[in-house]
Amino acid sequence: MSSELMKKIIVDFNNIILYYVLTINGIYFMQLILSAFSLYDYIRKLHYSSYKKYTVSDNMIPISVLVPAYNEEDTIVDNIQSLLALNYPLFEVIVINDGSKDKTFNKVIEAYNLIEVNQPVRYLIRTKKIKGVYRNINIPNLILVDKENGGKADALNAGINISRYPVFTSIDADSILESDSLVRVIMPFIEHKLTVAVGGIVRIANGSTIKDGKVQAVGLPKNRLAMFQIVEYLRAFLTGRMGWDALGCLLIISGAFGAFKKDVVIEVGGYTSNTIGEDMELVIKIHKHLRSNKTKYKIKFIPDPVCWTQAPEKVKDLKGQRRRWQIGLMDSLFRHKTLLLNPKYGIIGMFGAPYFWIFEMLSPVIEVLGYIIIPLSYIFGLLNTTYFILFLISSILYGVVLSIGAILLEEYTFSKYPSIRQLIKLSWFGVLENFGYRQMTTFFRIDAIIRFKKFKHSWGKINRESFSN
Repeated sequence: MSSELMKKIIVDFNNIILYYVLTINGIYFMQLILSAFSLYDYIRKLHYSSYKKYTVSDNMIPISVLVPAYNEEDTIVDNIQSLLALNYPLFEVIVINDGSKDKTFNKVIEAYNLIEVNQPVRYLIRTKKIKGVYRNINIPNLILVDKENGGKADALNAGINISRYPVFTSIDADSILESDSLVRVIMPFIEHKLTVAVGGIVRIANGSTIKDGKVQAVGLPKNRLAMFQIVEYLRAFLTGRMGWDALGCLLIISGAFGAFKKDVVIEVGGYTSNTIGEDMELVIKIHKHLRSNKTKYKIKFIPDPVCWTQAPEKVKDLKGQRRRWQIGLMDSLFRHKTLLLNPKYGIIGMFGAPYFWIFEMLSPVIEVLGYIIIPLSYIFGLLNTTYFILFLISSILYGVVLSIGAILLEEYTFSKYPSIRQLIKLSWFGVLENFGYRQMTTFFRIDAIIRFKKFKHSWGKINRESFSN
């Protein structure tokens, strides 16, 4: 390859990077503005509504809470305890032990004195064999399902088969819901009859004081990795998800906490079992199915019903988590590539899908190529140093503005971190994440892209600790 051709390739790619960065930052800024207006409207609505009266109303939609559990012996009892204490008129908690190899099953049996019952199962969705159903007559809304290992999606499908109620919510076994979360997450189903799914916000529990399955005091972790993730989560949920909701283009409902109409999920065949991105996969399937049938519907995100989860505190665990997220994203997009630029699916096909292909799935590739091209630009004398430094500084400042914007939105709306010291610390980590942390997670995602086929069906394991302090 001649040097002139190399120079042309470098110049062209530099232009691509420039337009790419400008476009994605423009989209992020648009989401931030849309989120600010949406949050303002949501807070105003809360001030004029008395949602607490619904906690004792006989007219509330009953909910099934599904908890898939695989080797969750350290957190499962705390999780169940918090769920049974939820402030909601009529609900059931269904814990699905997905062939755990540790003491998950025994701990639940012992903690709640459960015994096996002869309960028929309607296999509305095909799953691995259910070995037994366990209950306690004194805790009628707790059900333990013991089944053969089939993965998280298969466990959730088993829970759907067992469930009695028209709406179900899924929550990870390493997560804890706030007491009024079910009331908040069910409101869109009551306010808009077209609602088929609702996502709730997920927050990091590391550093908070948790007792008897409840968050007693919100704190910040000492672990730096967890601190970075708090900023990430605020940005992802309060700007990203809120922004997509405002556009009617929400493609992801976190597997840690989401609610769905059961009949719609059964219509689309339930969760897809042979994927590790079952949460995004289900939402995309619902979009495709309902738009193909020209059925009016709403998929909403609510910033208020809080689910607390544990963030990885070790680099190894963080790598496994980000690899799983990237592979799940790629798998869902590949499975539903017919969405891409397809006017049949409206804004989902023409804007949502292209965004996730270009600015989510491929972003780590573009970023890493940039790390390669910039030194080559310097070697070939194509790099305007002054321009490059100004561009780099402006990009970093823009990222900092987005992070601090999300933190300020949190403070203005829900103020979970009320002290000035906490806000300053969060803002500082919003700056620091641009110098190493973001690059590290980018390389984790590149690793996932390279080894997509190898880990396509590998869920992995993140080490957790007991919630109790």
